[in-house]
Amino acid sequence: MLKISDTEDVIFSPELLSKFAEIVSRYPEGRQKSALLPILHLVQAQYGWVSSIAMDKVADYLELKPIEVYEVATFYTMFFLKPQGKYVLEVCRTGPCSIVGAERIMKYIENKLQVKEGEVTEDGLFSWRGVECLAACGMAPVLQIGPDYTYYENLTEAKIDELIDSLRLKTVDKPQIN
Repeated sequence: MLKISDTEDVIFSPELLSKFAEIVSRYPEGRQKSALLPILHLVQAQYGWVSSIAMDKVADYLELKPIEVYEVATFYTMFFLKPQGKYVLEVCRTGPCSIVGAERIMKYIENKLQVKEGEVTEDGLFSWRGVECLAACGMAPVLQIGPDYTYYENLTEAKIDELIDSLRLKTVDKPQIN
């Protein structure tokens, strides 16, 4: 995943533009706006978030007004409008999860990571947020972790510790053995 700031120019790679073209080809002539959601998903997968500069480039590519892209990107909570951590912990905060401790889990994550909701840890590894229903009410409280959106259910503080520690270990560079 490439990292960019909100002030850097965004240049879509030939491979990404090829994927854009394939998506646009699925829709009738003049209906390229229909490709907006899947293209925004690709941009976010490439950069980790959708900057205003990236949205402008998508608008140019799809021959849309920038506001048309902004409206979509800001409406859907699945799009990140600012940089996120390498791992985004999304905790379900709707009724069933709340009844069995979602708020406690979110407070625990905030204290463990030392960042408030929507912020990124100093090492750039983690951010977290409360989200609406993750459709796993029978296993509440539950969270999913991006970028691959794996579910973790029946959460406890101990499970959160284990999960965060294992993600930290994944990012440790292993020495090369020659």
